[in-house]
Amino acid sequence: MQKSLKNSLYLGLAVLSLGTVTVVSTTANAASKTKVTSDVTLKTAAESRNVEATGTNALYSKPGTVKGAKLVASKTTMKKMANSKKSADYFRAYRVAKTTRGTVYYKMVSMDGKYRGYVYGGRSVKAFAGGIKKAATTKSATMPSNTTMYFKTPGKSNVSWTAPNNTQYKASKVVKDTTTYANDALVVTDAARKTREGSLYYYVTDAAHPEVNGWVYAKGLTTTKPTTDNFNDKTDVKVNLKNADGVVIKTAILSKLDANGGTTSTVTGTAVGDSAKKQANDAWGKTVLTGTGYKYASADSSNVSALTNAKTGDTITLIVTKNEVVDTPITFYATTNSADLSQKATVLSVYKNETNTPASKDTVVFPTVSATFDGTKDASFTAGDLVAYLTTSKLNVLYTPTYTKTTGSSDKYYTEYTLVSALPGTYGTTTKAFYVASEKTGNSPMSAPVVSGTTGYHTNN
Repeated sequence: MQKSLKNSLYLGLAVLSLGTVTVVSTTANAASKTKVTSDVTLKTAAESRNVEATGTNALYSKPGTVKGAKLVASKTTMKKMANSKKSADYFRAYRVAKTTRGTVYYKMVSMDGKYRGYVYGGRSVKAFAGGIKKAATTKSATMPSNTTMYFKTPGKSNVSWTAPNNTQYKASKVVKDTTTYANDALVVTDAARKTREGSLYYYVTDAAHPEVNGWVYAKGLTTTKPTTDNFNDKTDVKVNLKNADGVVIKTAILSKLDANGGTTSTVTGTAVGDSAKKQANDAWGKTVLTGTGYKYASADSSNVSALTNAKTGDTITLIVTKNEVVDTPITFYATTNSADLSQKATVLSVYKNETNTPASKDTVVFPTVSATFDGTKDASFTAGDLVAYLTTSKLNVLYTPTYTKTTGSSDKYYTEYTLVSALPGTYGTTTKAFYVASEKTGNSPMSAPVVSGTTGYHTNN
């Protein structure tokens, strides 16, 4: 009886012991076997993916429950970033991953690029949750009563930006030095405050030099017009560059001119024709007229006469002529957000029906249009001008033909490419347009190219 009871006790302990080991082993395996079932690029507009940490979850090199995930930023660090007063501590989400546990992780990068990794984002891909929430990095502000402004202290500080610094990922300087634009009138068209810092920014446009257009820190602007154009009537000559109708296209100054004979002028009214002709050459004219669409010829008889008779303190007129109308080729890119990512973006490939090339998500049908994107050679155009052309020409959405993913499958797909941004430039010089892709099921709205019209608007192959 005792022996039987003893044997039963040993057997029961062995089973219990085995059961305990089995339970522990199963739990460990569940954690170690968590895997990523999908990890895809977010396709929504980049600005809609600005987020901020909530401080409840850490940042990892991989989804946190996946084997091999390493800590990038602790929960404590993320909490500090959640309460930060710096825009640099916002994030841009750009990928979303799902795991076998049904959890969602977003991959993101801080606005200053210091931190990059995955954070727990809840259990749905339809909204940011868990360790992050949607962020409004700027908020609308009241427009100034006087919308005409000037750079307060022209130079390398308080220049124009593509967006207020760190309120968008990879926000960058539009121009690095405003000295050249010291006398330009700037028109304020929008106003915003950085949500965290509270600093005020104005979006300004420069009619004389559109390449300056961008966001400028409000304290770097002034409504006071510059009191001087640095004109010295003892050494300089003012120039009005006019077209044939007498319209002033640009103004300029020929400065520090030598008197005829070679010595530097020191008296107003000194004849400086030789020095003026030397300074006002064709290269000078090209620089002065940048972005206007006009050209200057120093050899023109009326210009030669005006320069020959120039005296210090004078204002002379030089004649310019309008350039011819030219086509502006466009290169189309696929990208993942609305910034200029041409270094990372992929040039879209053309679907060539005549070569019987198989359709795929990467072969785009470029439809024919009635007109190319054209304008006066070397005249500036804005990104808005290019977007307007693409929209009017129905090129704001492009499609691939219908394709299948596996041989013999009857399932049909096509990819839709939607315009998200374009670059400003000058007519006649190739520019860029950027699109994001979204795969759809069913038949493509454009399975074959139309044969009438032109496709000469693009440079893609």
